[in-house]
Amino acid sequence: MTAAVAFAIVLALALAGAAMGASAGARESVGVLVPYLACFVFLAGICARMWRWAATPVPFRIPTTCGQQKSLAWIPSAKLENPASGPAAAVRMGAEVLLFRSLFRNTRTDVAENRAYFGDAKLLWLAAIAFHWSMLVILLRHLRLFLEPIPGWVLLLQRADGFFQIGTPELYLSDLAFVAALAYLLWRRFGDPAVRYISLATDYVCLFLLLGAGVTGLLMRHFGKVDVAAIKQFALGLVTFSPVVPQTVGALFFTHLMLVSALAAYFPFSKLVHMGGVFLSPTRNLANNSRMVRHVNPWNYPVKKHTYAEWEEEYRDKLKAAEIPMEAPDGRAARAH
Repeated sequence: MTAAVAFAIVLALALAGAAMGASAGARESVGVLVPYLACFVFLAGICARMWRWAATPVPFRIPTTCGQQKSLAWIPSAKLENPASGPAAAVRMGAEVLLFRSLFRNTRTDVAENRAYFGDAKLLWLAAIAFHWSMLVILLRHLRLFLEPIPGWVLLLQRADGFFQIGTPELYLSDLAFVAALAYLLWRRFGDPAVRYISLATDYVCLFLLLGAGVTGLLMRHFGKVDVAAIKQFALGLVTFSPVVPQTVGALFFTHLMLVSALAAYFPFSKLVHMGGVFLSPTRNLANNSRMVRHVNPWNYPVKKHTYAEWEEEYRDKLKAAEIPMEAPDGRAARAH
């Protein structure tokens, strides 16, 4: 039911984009108002999230570790698994962001015949890294629509992505990997009972929006045959705040634009925001140096100390009556303190 609700929401957005794109009077709204509104919501939401995370104090070191902490010189420490310095923590963060190192070592548990079986989850890691890297390449390739002249490195990336030319226009490997990885992640949510049980409608909305944007992009490139020059003119108009809605492109382009805009607006409020949040996660970006540096909670209020000698002096009569040994039976130590 949650997947059906999410699919209905995304389908309604796609149909709304197609209907508005097919109407000459509504093209201004879907072509200008929707992208600008989505961009504003995206930037405001991301800034609010980042500010809230950055303003949250982290007085103690709470990094997740799975190796020997640095202590005595003759005890070998795990510099990457348990970083003790900022540079080491940055290296571990880089391996996490670029290679999904923790997901690569992830294991899955299955229960069969009343026994637990442990295995790897390398296929999930492969799908995740294929999805994220292909999405990055697709976003960078799209810069050719928003920049004039087009930077040389964007053209180089585009040629490398379409190196194995299949048909005309060439099929980009990033497009194929993007859709295939999303299809696997969606199938996993449907096929794995444990994952399906914990999945919410919001999880499916993100997947359907991403998959819808990818599929409509492929359809435009290989079947819709849209006017790329008109789309580039429109994109340049958006970034220069002088948009000109193209009249020579079909409703499929506006469907794609509606889904991408909806994804951008929903991004700061969904789980996709982990793209920026991972850099502000104290469990990842902190060095585990608690044995070398004393970390004190900065908002602790002053607490009046009550030493043992003062406690003994306060309850001297009761301790003496109970014949409990005291460090200063005559009270001189307490008075001297």
